[in-house]
Amino acid sequence: MITEKDTLAVWNTYGTHQLARGVELPELDAWDWGVSQAGPGIGALGEVAGLRVLDLGSGLGRHAARLAALGAEVTAVDASPAQHQRAATRYPNTPGLRLVCADAVAHLRAAEPYDLIYSVCSLPYLDPDRALPALAGALKPGGRLLFSALHTNSEGAGPSSEVAPRPEILRLPGTSEEHPVAMWVLTPTLWEDLLVQYGLTLDAVTAIDSPDPASPLSYRLYAARRRRNRVPLRTRTSP
Repeated sequence: MITEKDTLAVWNTYGTHQLARGVELPELDAWDWGVSQAGPGIGALGEVAGLRVLDLGSGLGRHAARLAALGAEVTAVDASPAQHQRAATRYPNTPGLRLVCADAVAHLRAAEPYDLIYSVCSLPYLDPDRALPALAGALKPGGRLLFSALHTNSEGAGPSSEVAPRPEILRLPGTSEEHPVAMWVLTPTLWEDLLVQYGLTLDAVTAIDSPDPASPLSYRLYAARRRRNRVPLRTRTSP
């Protein structure tokens, strides 16, 4: 079975590969949540100026830098030293942006509460039973969580009907080299049950489908918030 630790090692391999390639990606022109030219953009986050924001699984840091430029106080967390190095090299002195190399859950447990936490395709690499309680605890009452998650992969495999990881493939850019990673690819019903179980309310689910009619690739954008008052936990249901 592929573990979170194995997946982190693959992302470190990815970051090291990108550092060696020296490819300079442009700043974000259009914000996407997993599929370019599809789905909502940065507007899904609402007004961010003056907010304390966390980018979970921030990678190169382009999304976080974009929000810092809009006046947010952004912390960008990535567990991969190589991915963190890429971001630190690109954004050594960006006002409003703090780059942190740490396990996301460890950071969430130690951090002061955030107004907004978002994750572009990264949250599903973490065990939701480990990550979501820490996420709920790291949000201010009424604070918002937005994250995108794979729904149907490029091979047409749809979401799993149980809360368990499955192998997906991460390809190194510019090569045919593929690495297996563990990912939680869940139905919207299961994601909602998990969010509610850990003190969050699901506000909306938005489908993000590939604009290519021949591609089955699809993501979902989940928008949730921390409840101001705790309510009894809800038992998970089947999809």
